[in-house]
This record gives sequence, C-alpha cells and structure tokens, in this order.
Amino acid sequence: MDTPAACARRAGGTAQRPLRHAAGAYNRGMDALLPSLLGCATGLLMGLTGAGGGVLAVPLLMLVLHLPPAAAAPVSLMAVAIGAGYGALIGLYAGIVRYRAALLMAAAGMLASPLGILLARRLPVSWISVCFALLLGVQAWRMARGRAELLAGEYRPCDVDASTGRFIWNRPCARALAGAGLLTGFFSGLLGVGGGFVLVPALRRHTPLTMVSITATSLAVLTLVALGGLAQWAAQGAIPWALALPFVAGTVLGVAGGRTLAPHLPERRLREMFAALCAATAVAVAVKAWAA
Repeated sequence: MDTPAACARRAGGTAQRPLRHAAGAYNRGMDALLPSLLGCATGLLMGLTGAGGGVLAVPLLMLVLHLPPAAAAPVSLMAVAIGAGYGALIGLYAGIVRYRAALLMAAAGMLASPLGILLARRLPVSWISVCFALLLGVQAWRMARGRAELLAGEYRPCDVDASTGRFIWNRPCARALAGAGLLTGFFSGLLGVGGGFVLVPALRRHTPLTMVSITATSLAVLTLVALGGLAQWAAQGAIPWALALPFVAGTVLGVAGGRTLAPHLPERRLREMFAALCAATAVAVAVKAWAA
C-alpha cells in the first residue's frame, strides 16, 4: 500500500504534466515566432524593392539566429522563389517575360548551382561571410548610385525583332545569356541568393530590352534557379523545415505588405534606405567574420 508521501508525489506529478505540455507548446511557439518575423522583414523588403531584397535573408539568419550559411541558404532560396515567382507571374500575364531567354539562363544556372552548393558546404564559414559582406557592399553602392546609363553605340550581342519583340538568336547572344545564367546559378548555390545582381546588369548590357522586360525576365530566371537549388538541398536532406516553414509564412505576408506599400513610397527614398540597410548589414557580417 502506498504511503501518503508517495500518493502526494504521484498526484503532484500528474498535476505538473499539463504545465509541462503548456510550457513546451509555448517554447515551440516562441521558436517559430522569430523566424516568422525575420521572414516578414525579408518579404517586406522584397515587396518594396523587388527580388533583390532577398539578398538580406541569409545575413539576417546568420546574424540573428546564428545559422551557418549552409543552413541559411535553402531557407533564403524559399523566400527568393516566393518573391521572384510573384513578380514573374505578373510579368507572364503582361506578356513582358522573354521566356526562351529565361529558360536558357535558368538551365545554365541549374548546371552551375551544384558547384556553388558543394562549395557552400565545404568552405569555412568566415570565407562565406566575407563573400556576403562584399556582395552587400556592392549592392549598397549600386542602389545608392542608381541606374547607370549605357554608352551610346555600345555593342550588344543580342538584338530584338521590332515587329514581334522577340530575340533574334545567334551564337554570341546565346553565349552571353548562358554565361550570365551560369554565374547566377553559381552564386545562388554558394550564397543562397537569387542572383539578380548578375542578371539585371547582364541583360542591360547584352540586350536592348526595356527595364520592365528585363526585370520580369530576370524574376522568371530567379524563380526557376531558386526552385532548382531547393530541390538539390532537399535531396541532400539539408533543409531545416522547422525553421523554414515559419520563415516562408512570414515572407508571404511581408511580400503582400511590401507590394501594397511600394506604390505610395518614393523610389529614390526606397533605394537610399535599402542601400543603407545593405551597407549596415555588410559591416555587421564583416565584423562577425573577423571576430570568428
């Protein structure tokens, strides 16, 4: 027969179980809250500035959640796929995506992405951090400078049929676009970014497309390359789903909010704010890499 003390201990343990379950649920909720907020911030930037805002996803995950780049990269690619995919669908509906060029660049990018992923998993974290700091610094400088105009009469390997708006394909054009796709895929795999910082300047330099068409076409490429990279990370079992899902949910909300706010804010002010944020993040990443 149990003693009174044993009965009391058993009753106390039974009473504590709901409290432990409640504490566990609370901790799980708090664990999902921070990734959701980071995803919302990333999505807001992407909605305000375009898919280029996704370049801050990996640095934020590294700085706030202390994730290594190889864990942050697939989570970032999910955000890029959402933000870029949204813009690409709008472009496809408007008929301004040059889909053959997008498919060529995306195919080249998917070929180069595995090499970037391989290096991301093998290079020291400090090296990846330095690459990110340099990338963010370049992005800040480009955004602060604004759009550079091409020189008059500068050679372009790609030309467009004035009657149809489609590319007149030739070998120099195919090589130029495939090269841009290869670089995009490599950086996407290495750093978990979309690669718009490669695509947009390349399309401006090699084609006579309007900026609206360049943006829509580059978003289509980014979507396909990001999805290809995600498939490779998933095949290796390297996606932290418990963190990725709340991050993606926050990204969806942030993109919707950013797209709503963007028409009401001056483009120059947005560009300056994004440049300042990129510069500050570059300094923070560089300091962390130096300390490590």
